[in-house]
Amino acid sequence: MERRKKPRWLHVALVSKPGPWLETGGRGVSTINLRNHIEPSLFHRDSARPEHHAHRAGPAKMNMRSVRGLKPLERFLSARCVGARVHGVRKLSSASGFRPFVCIVGGGPAGFYTAQYLLKSHLAVHVDIYERLPIPFGLVRFGVAPDHPEVKNVINTFTQTAQHQHCHFYGNVNVGKDVSVKELQEAYHAVVLSYGAEGNRCLGIPGEDLSGVYSAKDFVGWYNGLPCNKDLRPNLSSKTAVILGQGNVALDVARMLLSPLDILKRTDITQASLETLAMSHVRKVLIVGRRGPLQMACTIKELREMINLPGTKPDVMAADFVGIEEALKELSRPRKRLTELLLKAAQGSAGGAEASRQWGFRFLRSPAEILPSADMSKTAGIRLAINKLEGSGENVRAVPTGEVEELECGLVISSIGYRSLPIDPAVPFDPRRAIIPNRVGRVEQIAGLYCSGWVKRGPTGVIATTMNDSFDTAHTLLQDMEAGRLDVSATKPGPKAVVTLLEKRGVKPVSFSDWEKIDREEVRRGERTGKPREKLVDVEEMLKIAQT
Repeated sequence: MERRKKPRWLHVALVSKPGPWLETGGRGVSTINLRNHIEPSLFHRDSARPEHHAHRAGPAKMNMRSVRGLKPLERFLSARCVGARVHGVRKLSSASGFRPFVCIVGGGPAGFYTAQYLLKSHLAVHVDIYERLPIPFGLVRFGVAPDHPEVKNVINTFTQTAQHQHCHFYGNVNVGKDVSVKELQEAYHAVVLSYGAEGNRCLGIPGEDLSGVYSAKDFVGWYNGLPCNKDLRPNLSSKTAVILGQGNVALDVARMLLSPLDILKRTDITQASLETLAMSHVRKVLIVGRRGPLQMACTIKELREMINLPGTKPDVMAADFVGIEEALKELSRPRKRLTELLLKAAQGSAGGAEASRQWGFRFLRSPAEILPSADMSKTAGIRLAINKLEGSGENVRAVPTGEVEELECGLVISSIGYRSLPIDPAVPFDPRRAIIPNRVGRVEQIAGLYCSGWVKRGPTGVIATTMNDSFDTAHTLLQDMEAGRLDVSATKPGPKAVVTLLEKRGVKPVSFSDWEKIDREEVRRGERTGKPREKLVDVEEMLKIAQT
């Protein structure tokens, strides 16, 4: 019988930048908890599904056969590790019978990733998540495009976190109104603010209050079933729509406006939105950016989806790409691939010649004024300032030339960014940057108060960015706990005190098991029409189902 070779295991001793994956093990040895933060299939070549490892416990080693060719993993290790061995992390624990209480405000990605890290890194910590809505998951549910179901799979991980024996979810609790941050601090050893960005950035131009002008945040919330946007009723009676901004959200909105109904019918888009889009007269979408093709903010995935969208063709101005081919050799690989795809669209090699719908980019344009109809009642067009670029590389900026152009349109959607809002007068807030002032997640001048996600750094990046950011904050909190900077010696009542306050104020929290009742009802309603779910959009209806 042929002897099987024993797999080689990876031992790492790399550079000097600690991060949230790094913990201190016994005898001063630093270790990395890759099991908690890297896809489990990397740990053994014979497994391809996370559930394959669900029953396993104890230290994890990484098979070198699974690591070969994983350049991103090598970059991850070199950026994060110092004198480390790859195996299971030693989890922190507290004295017998003692349990630190941590409260997280916000049930979106930042909140759940912060909770996940804390629960996996500290054996005794108790984590409570408070959410304003009766339903969890935040922008994963209300921000991710309906035709991107694969991105929403992270909900499975969040569900596992919510069902952890030391974690509880309290929905339908509006922190800052139903209970103050100070009252949470009195009940918990630490409070983490992870409530995201509910506000819009204003255009600051004449006419932006006209009928027919919407923020991308509200428009996305409308078709994704965000309760506060259920009555938006956008006017889609014009043939041309203009989207201001060229990031991923802008392309998501353009795709929703132009997608064939047969595609949308198979998603979790709300039925009311689907019916409105079925009656839409929009046949052309122009996506406007203040800088040039080399500065476009979307990713190649979203651009490719636009180019391959059935029944559409690109309307790209070839003049915008003069000299771009010569610049390709100087670009980074991701930017080069994105620009090459743009060039392909500009040269007319993508899209169908007989397509009834069009989309296109307009570069070097900034909004100057929304133009009203003759009776001043609605949007009739937009005036754009024409820009030129000055500077180079990351320092390039758009400068107005003094020239303008006007486009006829009845729909303008502003996709220039979200904005966090203050949650409580007792919490510091920087109105210019629209974030809570912090240092590595520690809220300045208030011990025991932390922040993660968009309210910590601003509304940038993708879900993975928020994951890293939230892990950093959780790691900071645990460091403070171990070093004594966070006082966990005093006995705290935890959720009991908060639930008592809420009861006195007539607030009925929604538990995670209550949310699962809502979830089952949505899935049941979706089955009737062949959809994955039919989202409930009325809070009162949600509460009625949750309380049955």
